[in-house]
Amino acid sequence: MTADTIPYSHPFRVADLPTRKPKRFELTPDATTCKRIAQALGLVALDKLRFAGEVRPQGGSDWLLEASLGATVTQSCVVTLVPVTTRIEEDVTRRYLADMPEPEGEEIEMPEDDSAEALSDVIDPGAVLFEALALALPQYPRAEGAELGEARFAEPGAEPLSDEALKPFAGLADLLKKGDDTA
Repeated sequence: MTADTIPYSHPFRVADLPTRKPKRFELTPDATTCKRIAQALGLVALDKLRFAGEVRPQGGSDWLLEASLGATVTQSCVVTLVPVTTRIEEDVTRRYLADMPEPEGEEIEMPEDDSAEALSDVIDPGAVLFEALALALPQYPRAEGAELGEARFAEPGAEPLSDEALKPFAGLADLLKKGDDTA
């Protein structure tokens, strides 16, 4: 998603931020906005979304955003498609650097500090809220007691193969035993 397509934005112009004290914020999107965010993230529902913290100057020209994210999300179980509700509580930190180091060379490594971003003319806690929520979602939500089980298929009249029989060395022990019996 680009900055234009993020379903929630609440930007602060850096030029308007106080340079001697923190700019506090508390974002609680309305029901319509929560529906848009839920749809963008593939959620069944999004309730009780809150993102509160502050943006403050750090050093001469850098900025620090520290906030806490709280949300109640409902996703479909990956096994049964039953709705699964999860409470998310995350601390979020972003450092906006005026002199962000640029990677050099053909191959680059990911920096250890994944909270650093290049400073632009706006800092958008709404976009950070959306990104932090997307990263905090359970990847494979499961309803309590939901298990994948084992699927077994075969042509009519044939014995279905089990997961155990499909392992590459499953028959090796049997072959070795037969070899020992003939010796």
